[in-house]
Amino acid sequence: MEILITGANGFLGRTIVNELSTDFKISSLSRNATDYKVSLENEIPNFIKKFDLVIHAAGKAHSVPKTAFEKQQFYDINVLGTQNLLVGFEKTGLPKQFVFISSVAVYGKESGRNINEEDRLLAKDAYGLSKIRAEKTVIEWCNTHHVICTILRLPLLVGKNPPGNLGAMLKAIDKGYYFNIGGGKARKSMVLAQDVAVFIPIVAQVGGVYNLTDGFHPNFKELSTVLVASKNKSKPLNLPLFLAKIIGYFGDLIGAKAPINSSKIKKMTSDLVFDDTKARINFGWRPEEVLKYLNNNSI
Repeated sequence: MEILITGANGFLGRTIVNELSTDFKISSLSRNATDYKVSLENEIPNFIKKFDLVIHAAGKAHSVPKTAFEKQQFYDINVLGTQNLLVGFEKTGLPKQFVFISSVAVYGKESGRNINEEDRLLAKDAYGLSKIRAEKTVIEWCNTHHVICTILRLPLLVGKNPPGNLGAMLKAIDKGYYFNIGGGKARKSMVLAQDVAVFIPIVAQVGGVYNLTDGFHPNFKELSTVLVASKNKSKPLNLPLFLAKIIGYFGDLIGAKAPINSSKIKKMTSDLVFDDTKARINFGWRPEEVLKYLNNNSI
């Protein structure tokens, strides 16, 4: 099977390449030196062969944009980049299967439990909107060209040298300034990148839209306890919720330059848990629990 992986130099892309290269013929695409060196937002790729499976993991990752230019980048990279990729296949040859790596950000939720694939897509932020539009683009294109389409909506990804919020948490623990808020009781969905990678060739044969999580959804206290132990750091401090709210209030007054505000406090103290029952029933999705993985592996 010939597989193309876009975003092959990203966190998830590298994991997919590592996990699948033994059993499949892998071609990679990214803006850096790979088989296809392409900036998808700026150009249509020119492929030299057809692929059985395309895994589209390229995109601008979730962050809070500070300027209009940064907001526009989400659209350019995640939406226009996807459109250009698809045009490239129309020129060279259509794949049999297409997997788009999306995000639970499409639901637009800051809190909630058991959020499943049937929930409405209510994202209003630039990142979430770009993922919604890219999903729709992929689904419509696959339907038109009779390509098996899979959308994977992923929460926080865990693995070696993780980016994003988990990477920031690890940095704070390393430097000794991480603390939990209100006892660290808020649960968050997460999943191991390598479990996602191994699952892709299985789900790609059937298609559909799926949330993927580890099924346990650890809270901040559980997660931080494991991480500090793995790094031989002292137990993280706890900031009482009432004090955190006061700090958040002053952050609101300061504005965009404040490292923390009321919105961030709410996110850090609210459950945000997604339901992956569909993948479990349809495919026997049985990933490793993140905490068990972290107990046995350093990241």
